[in-house]
Amino acid sequence: MNGIDRRGFSVALAAGLSAAWPARAWAVEGGGSGGSPATEPGGSLTDVPGLRVGHFTDGRRPTGCTVVLAEGGAVAGVDVRGGAPGTRETDLLDPVNSVQQVHAVVLSGGSAFGLEAATGVVRYLEERGVGFPAGAGKVPIVPAAILYDLGIGDWTVRPDAKAGYEAARAATSAAVAEGSVGAGAGATVGKMFGLSSAMKGGIGTASVRLPSGAVVAALVAVNASGDVVEPATGRVLAGVRARDGRRLRGAVDALLAGEAPGRPLAGESTTIGVVATNVTLGKAEATKVARMAHDGLARSIRPVHMPWDGDTLFALSTGSMTIDQASLVVGVLAAEAVARAVVRAVTAATGLPGYPAFADLARG
Repeated sequence: MNGIDRRGFSVALAAGLSAAWPARAWAVEGGGSGGSPATEPGGSLTDVPGLRVGHFTDGRRPTGCTVVLAEGGAVAGVDVRGGAPGTRETDLLDPVNSVQQVHAVVLSGGSAFGLEAATGVVRYLEERGVGFPAGAGKVPIVPAAILYDLGIGDWTVRPDAKAGYEAARAATSAAVAEGSVGAGAGATVGKMFGLSSAMKGGIGTASVRLPSGAVVAALVAVNASGDVVEPATGRVLAGVRARDGRRLRGAVDALLAGEAPGRPLAGESTTIGVVATNVTLGKAEATKVARMAHDGLARSIRPVHMPWDGDTLFALSTGSMTIDQASLVVGVLAAEAVARAVVRAVTAATGLPGYPAFADLARG
């Protein structure tokens, strides 16, 4: 799809979707109608004061990157659960290591190539005098994680330093755009038994507020091998489709029935994200929050944290207020925000030819 501008790409997608999915009924195998989820999570990662978020969505094929800026600095932790991660600067976040704050986090498509997007964010921050004081100058601290989306379109098109710079330049404190944008542009779900039965993933966000003024929020790019489910009911929202392509069969049920999974590429199925709070946390506490936040993935993605996943969650604290038992409270709320953000990622996504979205099933 090289050479197609963003508007042309959107028109091509719309035409492809119409051809791929004419008006017809969709149903969820085993019950359910594919309608709207029972919970409608709200809020955005930018509800946490001090954070801005920007997307870059490539006009040539479905890929992109998303940048979370914390130019005033944020204490950070990370937890990597997947068996095939692609990351940058995560060792620096170990609580025993010296640097205490980061200035941005990058989520990117493009597999390992997409880690280059962080270089563009470093340049953007350097130009603004943001970074860790290091003698001769300030060094921006920008951890990153990537997901694999090279199987859709021309795989030589992937986020680079320019993409990261543009995402940083577009960052705003307004509500974060969701669905098939930024790091979620080429995300897919339900790949357990091959791409022919997969659906469209995306990026989603949610926040939880306490009466005290504490805010805990999440931003998650969902590129899972398994199904995305409604946490309260277990109903499959998007995931492995049945052979007729019109129903959802349930990845775990298929495994229990003895069906053999496909053989995915390393890192092909990865969910990455950021949780953040305005509550003061130390590095060890932020690391614990990142670990607890993975419970939100377990509630909303089935199965998850598998050998070929690169599942990674960062935790940020801007530290403008204190509460009792901070890591406990924030960790519990972070898991809730992550689960809601995962649901938002797939319900806000736009389908691609061969990869219908939740909305395409719900139309029936």
